[in-house]
Amino acid sequence: MKACASVVIPALNEAKRIQEVVAYALADPATDEVIVIDDSSIDNTAMLARQAGALVVTSSMLGKGTSMRDGAAAAIQDIVVYLDGDLANLRPGIITSLCLPLLNNEADFVKARFGRGGGRVTELTAKPMLKVFFPELAHLAQPLGGIIAARRSLLQALTFEDGYGVDVGLLVDAYLAGAQLAEVDIGSLEHDSQPLHDLTFMANEVSRVIFNRAKLAGRLHVEQVIAMYESQRQVTAGIDYVLSLRKGRRCLLLLDMDGTITPSRFALELARITGNEAALMQMLDTPHDDAITRSERIAGLFRFVHKQQFEQTARSLEIRPGVVELVNQARRAGFMVGVVSDSYFIAAEIIRRRIFADFALAHTLTFEGDVCNGQLQINSAFLPDDDDADAPICKSNVLRCVLADKTPPPVELIWAVGDNLNDLEMLRLADNAFVIDPKSPKLSEEPGIAVINAFTDLVKLLGHEANLVDQK
Repeated sequence: MKACASVVIPALNEAKRIQEVVAYALADPATDEVIVIDDSSIDNTAMLARQAGALVVTSSMLGKGTSMRDGAAAAIQDIVVYLDGDLANLRPGIITSLCLPLLNNEADFVKARFGRGGGRVTELTAKPMLKVFFPELAHLAQPLGGIIAARRSLLQALTFEDGYGVDVGLLVDAYLAGAQLAEVDIGSLEHDSQPLHDLTFMANEVSRVIFNRAKLAGRLHVEQVIAMYESQRQVTAGIDYVLSLRKGRRCLLLLDMDGTITPSRFALELARITGNEAALMQMLDTPHDDAITRSERIAGLFRFVHKQQFEQTARSLEIRPGVVELVNQARRAGFMVGVVSDSYFIAAEIIRRRIFADFALAHTLTFEGDVCNGQLQINSAFLPDDDDADAPICKSNVLRCVLADKTPPPVELIWAVGDNLNDLEMLRLADNAFVIDPKSPKLSEEPGIAVINAFTDLVKLLGHEANLVDQK
């Protein structure tokens, strides 16, 4: 066996096993190179991978799908083999076994089959759905497995999903593209299991991807089902899901999006692209409208705009220098980092992933058949308590939700960064508040709020504050 494969390992905080996986891959005679695509890990994943002999590339955006696509783009060989970064106790020669069907022109896309049975999402979600919509693939033992070998030319023609559905999406896409598929038994497999809450979200993502592929293939004709899963996807915009991600962290960093993370405003950029700029400016100049009325009227401007246009606009927004560094250092210091925005979750979630933050909270737009219907749903985390119904809808209520969380340990330190008056109440509630490029002199004059020139000004302060919390 000659070296013929580029081995790609998407990794996020895999310091525990990454050296072992890289060494395993390099020991296989089929391996020509090992590329670790690092999702801005806050542990020593990148350093340990380099020490083990891998080429380390930072992912262009948070998410396994993007990392897999970046790895295929960086590969020098026509055969690309994907491994997970948390594998252990693998039998020798698995990479060679995966490559052989490709070298013998027996397959273009190879999935690994392992000894243990499929996980809960595989057995309860993926397999039953494949049996209904893609019975040609129902025989595969591990449709969600991340150990894959494929021709790079094929991978470059496929769609890499952002979330947990990436592996089954590639499988279905390869089949629909006419690729020859094969399955190779690699023996037993050991890797870290997912928490139950993550499995719920994983099941939603997997089902959404299969439904989407079935629709594209003309095998699905019930639009209501697609709408239902779009609604389930947006569950990640809820405060309950966000609080489940805290996992013991006692420090929180909240970043406003429009004007803070991004110098420009998402709605304004989208309005320019869609020809609604003049109408939007008129709505922004109506000070007598309350926040909900104005937000709902603005959302109506984007009726009939395709979801892809929202996503493309969010991906093209400029990110202020130093934001990614601040987020990375904050997470290393034990902070949970979130994007909080009066804009739309579909945009805030993409910005969240671009800066490698933990969560995003924003209002949600409703899409029907991937087209915006102009209806806005106010995020419940922004609503005041029932006891104070006359209080305004405000980002400060997000802080109140976090502080009211009864899950131990409690949050003891909150930082917040904003730029405009709609951030003021949030900033007043935070332990440490900062503004960048303030849009009103009132922000600069407010006691307890510090003006910063750049996000790098905050990096030096992080470690000291987090250490104080740890010492309590």
